[in-house]
Amino acid sequence: MSERVDTPQGLTTTEVAQRVAAGQTNQIPAAPSRTFAQIVRANVLTPINAIIGTLFVLVMIASPGPDALFAGVVISNSIIGIVQEVRAKRTLDRLAVLSSPKARVIRDGETAELAVDEVVLDDLLALTPGDQIVVDGLIEAAVGLEADESLLTGESDPVDKGPGDRVLSGSFVAAGSGLMRADRIGAQSYASTLAEEARRFQLAHSELKRGIDLILRWLTWIIPPVSVVLLWSLWRAEDTWQEALRGVVAAAVAMVPDGLVLLTSISLIVGVLALARRHALAKELASVELLARVDTLCLDKTGTITTGDIVFADLRMLHQAERTRARDALGALAAADPSPNATMAAIALRHPDPGWATTEIVPFSSARKWSGVVFAEHGSWVLGAPEMLVGDQADMATALEAATSSGHRVVLLAHSAQTLLDAEGKPVTPPDLEPVALVLLEDEVRPDAPEILEYFRLQGVELKVISGDHPDTVAAVARRAGLADAGAGFDARQLPENQAELADTLEITSVFGRVTPHQKRAMVHALQDRGRIVAMTGDGVNDVLALKDADMGIAMGSGSASTRAVAQLVLLDDSFATLPRVVSEGRRVITNIERVANLFVAKAAYAVMLAFLVGIAQVPFLFLPRQLTLVGTFSIGVPGFFLALEATERRARAGFISRVLRFAVPAGTVAGVVTFGVYEWSRRHDAITLDEARTAATAVLLAIGLVILVRLSRPLNLFRASLVAAMAASLAATMIVPGLQAWFALDPPPAQGWWAVAAGTGVATAALLIGPHLIPFWTEPEKVSPSTRPGL
Repeated sequence: MSERVDTPQGLTTTEVAQRVAAGQTNQIPAAPSRTFAQIVRANVLTPINAIIGTLFVLVMIASPGPDALFAGVVISNSIIGIVQEVRAKRTLDRLAVLSSPKARVIRDGETAELAVDEVVLDDLLALTPGDQIVVDGLIEAAVGLEADESLLTGESDPVDKGPGDRVLSGSFVAAGSGLMRADRIGAQSYASTLAEEARRFQLAHSELKRGIDLILRWLTWIIPPVSVVLLWSLWRAEDTWQEALRGVVAAAVAMVPDGLVLLTSISLIVGVLALARRHALAKELASVELLARVDTLCLDKTGTITTGDIVFADLRMLHQAERTRARDALGALAAADPSPNATMAAIALRHPDPGWATTEIVPFSSARKWSGVVFAEHGSWVLGAPEMLVGDQADMATALEAATSSGHRVVLLAHSAQTLLDAEGKPVTPPDLEPVALVLLEDEVRPDAPEILEYFRLQGVELKVISGDHPDTVAAVARRAGLADAGAGFDARQLPENQAELADTLEITSVFGRVTPHQKRAMVHALQDRGRIVAMTGDGVNDVLALKDADMGIAMGSGSASTRAVAQLVLLDDSFATLPRVVSEGRRVITNIERVANLFVAKAAYAVMLAFLVGIAQVPFLFLPRQLTLVGTFSIGVPGFFLALEATERRARAGFISRVLRFAVPAGTVAGVVTFGVYEWSRRHDAITLDEARTAATAVLLAIGLVILVRLSRPLNLFRASLVAAMAASLAATMIVPGLQAWFALDPPPAQGWWAVAAGTGVATAALLIGPHLIPFWTEPEKVSPSTRPGL
C-alpha cells in the first residue's frame, strides 16, 4: 500500500554548512563548453589557415610585397570566427542557466528550489512528476512513484520505486511523488554531466558540414599533384624560379575555398544568436539547420497550440447521481493529490476540500491515464479518461460525444467500493466502477496559433496534432487553431502495431487522440521509416520518448526538466511563434551557404582547370597572386558574405553536394577555359605585352565571376542587383584608378585586348545560359526567393 508523504525536516542549516565546509557539495564537472583558448586555437589552427600560411611563406621567399595580400584571409577568418563564437558561447551560457534543472530540497522543514550545484550530501529532495533527478540517492517515501530511466538504460517502461529503492541522476519522475536522500553527488553521481547538457556548445554534424568537409578532402588530394605539375611546367616557361613559384602560389591560392568554412560557421552562429534574442535556446549549431529540413511537425496539443492553461467548464451528471456528492469527491481528489497536474489544479480552484480521510492514493500516470484515491468512509473515487476506465459503453457514448464535439476536454469521475491496488500494490482498475459524472474542461488556444499553422502549411510542412485527450476534443481544438485538414480525430487505441500500417495511417490522418507515450515514439519512427524528417514538440514527461527519438525535439521552457534535457531546441518563453523564425533562420543558412558554396567550388574548379592548361601549354602563369586575390574578393568573398546573411524562404532539401558540384564544376570549367583562351590570344598578339595579357585575363575572369554571381542570385531584387552593381563598380575602379592599377599590377591592354575580353565574356555567358539545357550532368542553379516575412 502506498502512503501519503509527510514533509519531514531534512537537514538543518548547521548540517548544510558543515557539509559545504567539508566539500560535500554537488559540484558537477564542467560541461564540454570550449574555453576562450580552445576557441582561439580552433579558429586559428585550421587546415585552411595552414595551407594559406604555407603559401604565404613561399610567396614571401619568392617575391615579398603585394602578392602576399591573400594571407589577409587568415587574419580576417580567425578574428571573425573567434568573435562570433565567443558571442555565441556567452549568449548560450546565459540562456542555459534559465533552462537548467532545479532541485526541490527540504531543509529545516521548508521546501525550496535550489540550483543543482547547491545540493549537499544527505540532502532530502522532494520528487514530483516531470522532475529530473539530479543526484543519486535512496527513496525514503513514495506515493505511486515511477521513474523513467530510458536515458540511462534504454528501457522505455517506467520503473516502480518504493522506500529503499535506488534512483539515479539522469532519470526522471514519470508519475507519483516521493522523497529521496542524496548519497552520491557531484562527480560520483551516475550521470553527473547530464544536468548541464544545455551548456554544451558544439559544431554538430550536419549535411552542410559533411558536404563542405567532403569538398575540402577532395581538394587536399587535388591541389598537391596539380601544384607539382604546374611548378615543373612554369620552371621551364618562366625566366626565373621566383616567377615560377609565384605562379604556383597564385594557382594554389585560387584552389583553396578559404572563405567557405568561415561563412558557414558565421551563418550558423548568427542564426543561433538570432534565436537567442527570441529566447530560444539551440543546444547545437546544427539545430538551426535541422528544423529547416523538417517536412513533418508533430505538435503536442497542450502547451503548444494551446496555452497550457486549463479551466473548469462544467460538471455533467450521469445516471441521476447526486451533484453535491460528486463535487465533494472532486474536491477530495484534488486535495489528496500531492503533485496535482493542470487538470487537477483547475478542478481544485472550483471545488473546496471536504476533508475526507484517505487510505490509498494512486497518482496520475500518462500510461494508464487515470488517478484515484481510496477514502476511509467514501470508497474509491477515480478520475481519468472515460475510454480507459469504462471502455466504449453505449449508454455513455451520446453524452461523451456531445461534450467532446464542442472542443471540451472530458474526464470521467467514477466510484467503486473496491480498492485501487492489487495484491502486489500495483494500480488496477476496479471491475465495478460506476460512472458518476463527466468533468468538462477547456483549453485556451494560443492567439497566434492559426497564423503559425498556416505558415507551416504554406511552407510545405505537414502537421500532425498528437494528444492524450479524447480524439474529438483534439480535433475540435485543432479546428479552432486553424488546422485546415483536421477532420475527425483518430483514436490511437485503434492504431495498428505494424510499423508499415501505422505509417499508412499517418499518411492520411492529421489529428490523433488518446495517444500513449510509447505510441508517440512509434509514430515518430513510422514517419522516419517513410523518409520523413520529423520534429516533435512537447512539454510533459509523457513527451520525452518521442522528443528523444525525433530528428529534432522542441521543448517548452515551462515544461518538465526531462523534456528540456532531451530536446535540441528549448523555447524558454513558451512562444510557439518562435518556430517560424527557427525555420526562417535554418532556411537562410542552408540556402545561402549552398549559393556561396557554388561560388567557392566554381573558383576551385577554374583554378584547377587553369593550372592544368598552363601545365600542358608550358606558358607563363596568367595571374599574379594579388590579381587572383582581387578576383576572389569582388566576385566571391564580399558578395558571398552578404548573400550568406540574406533571409530566404525555400525549404531545405537533401542533395547539397550533388547540386553544388553539378553547377559549380561545369561553370568553373567554362570560366577557366574561356579565361585561358583570352589570355593565350592576347599573349600571342604582337601589340599586347605579357602584363597586358594578364590584365585581360583578370578582367575576363572577373566578368565571368559576376555572371556566375548573377546566375546564383536569381530572381534579382533591389538588394541583389545593388550588390552585383557595387561589385562591378569596384572592379571598374581597380581598372581605372592609377593607384589601384599599380597595387594590383594591372596594365590595361589596347583595344584589341578589350575586344577579346568582351568576346570571351559573351562566350562564357552563352555557355552558362545554354549549357544546363544541353548537357545532362550540368544543372541550373535553383532560384532563391528572398523572405517576405521580415516580422518573424
